[in-house]
Amino acid sequence: MRAWLAAASVALGLVLVPAASSTGLAGTGLASSRTASTAAKGGCPAAWRAGWQKLANRIEAPVYCPTWMPNPLDAKIGGQYIDIDSVAKDRSYLISFLEHGDAGSGDVHVNFRGYPGSTAIPRCKTVIPNGTKTIRGKTACFSGEAGVEAAPGIRATVYRVNQDADQWHILLAWKHRGSLYTVSEHVIKPFGNATVVLKNLRRVLRGLVLVQPEG
Repeated sequence: MRAWLAAASVALGLVLVPAASSTGLAGTGLASSRTASTAAKGGCPAAWRAGWQKLANRIEAPVYCPTWMPNPLDAKIGGQYIDIDSVAKDRSYLISFLEHGDAGSGDVHVNFRGYPGSTAIPRCKTVIPNGTKTIRGKTACFSGEAGVEAAPGIRATVYRVNQDADQWHILLAWKHRGSLYTVSEHVIKPFGNATVVLKNLRRVLRGLVLVQPEG
């Protein structure tokens, strides 16, 4: 698990549309998507759907299932690339997929989060070494707004200063019907610059489909 505790900033070097909201979270809605070859048109890929359906049922709220992932990852919860599958008492979740490359080839690391019933940016604990002392505190888990990315039914704010498992990631965050959702990717080889990572995240965002809880 990549749970980093100190603040970090990823230099974007990108030209982005200015954020439309002072809170950094613009719009709500349902994403329509291009689908993976294994998916029925407009739906979560068949090989991945069971895990995302189980998650939606567990938290009793919709979740966004991806239909595309950066190579070599898939988005099968419980599959070979799952890194973190965590649901907190407040029903917020972190689903993380990771391929750890050999011999310095780099990592491919993508996180999905959801915060049912809350649109506030969460707070993360920080631990900052300061000589012989350690400064402990809290800060926004996502900050450093860097524009807006749009997909059908979604307007997501780009964040470049992120904490915890999203440190060293570029992160997109958006609201849907009173809940906050995010997707992030690590800026590291083989996707070692922010331009390429943001391109990946755009494709993930445009392919998201909602999975509703059953019952």
